[in-house]
Amino acid sequence: MASFPPRVNEKEIVRSRTIGELLAPAAPFDKKCGRENWTVAFAPDGSYFAWSQGHRTVKLVPWSQCLKNFLLHGTKNITNSSCLRLSRQNSDGGQKNKPREHIIDCGDIVWSLAFGSSVPEKQSRCVNIEWHRFRFGQDQLLLATGLNNGRIKIWDVYTGKLLLNLVDHTEVVRDLTFAPDGSLILVSASRDKTLRVWDLKDDGNMMKVLRGHQNWVYSCAFSPDSSMLCSVGASKAVVAAILV
Repeated sequence: MASFPPRVNEKEIVRSRTIGELLAPAAPFDKKCGRENWTVAFAPDGSYFAWSQGHRTVKLVPWSQCLKNFLLHGTKNITNSSCLRLSRQNSDGGQKNKPREHIIDCGDIVWSLAFGSSVPEKQSRCVNIEWHRFRFGQDQLLLATGLNNGRIKIWDVYTGKLLLNLVDHTEVVRDLTFAPDGSLILVSASRDKTLRVWDLKDDGNMMKVLRGHQNWVYSCAFSPDSSMLCSVGASKAVVAAILV
């Protein structure tokens, strides 16, 4: 029989409960394959929640709207600090970028999602972020989607419009992560055994290809100061790289 280590309070686990449920619509295609919901993600500021609904669609939902719907359907006592904080963030800033729901057709099965913001999670090392083809203010919010065909598509969260189509991986893009310093540096991990570093503020140009893995790459993560990247794959080894 499985047991928890001493540091885990089983009573706290029992208290965890479902506050609501999001259901995918009927499959848009007849094919059975590809219906799985592979990935979910929260925006750094808590304004949006994204989830792959199976096949090739991603739904972007304002998180405060989710909480409101849960409350309307009879869920009680959702008063923890995180929920309240998310709701307040969604109500700030006026109507300029008021969160709206979007359904995005990515063109292929979606394996990975990541939100990227030009607002750093802490103190940014990046100044005057400006793209060659796009220029955004400090409230820009992007969604990266990693696809079955190896492509990565970058979307404007507020409008649902496609901004960039990054084509270089030759296999499934299993994971995506943005640097937390607001620099809009994106790293992708793929079944082609590589990680690739993209500079979205420079038209999405690829900066580096990291080839330390001998097998599929499953997941990657930045250090809090964005200086180091760690990744894992089918070879059961952790590969670390310093990004300068």
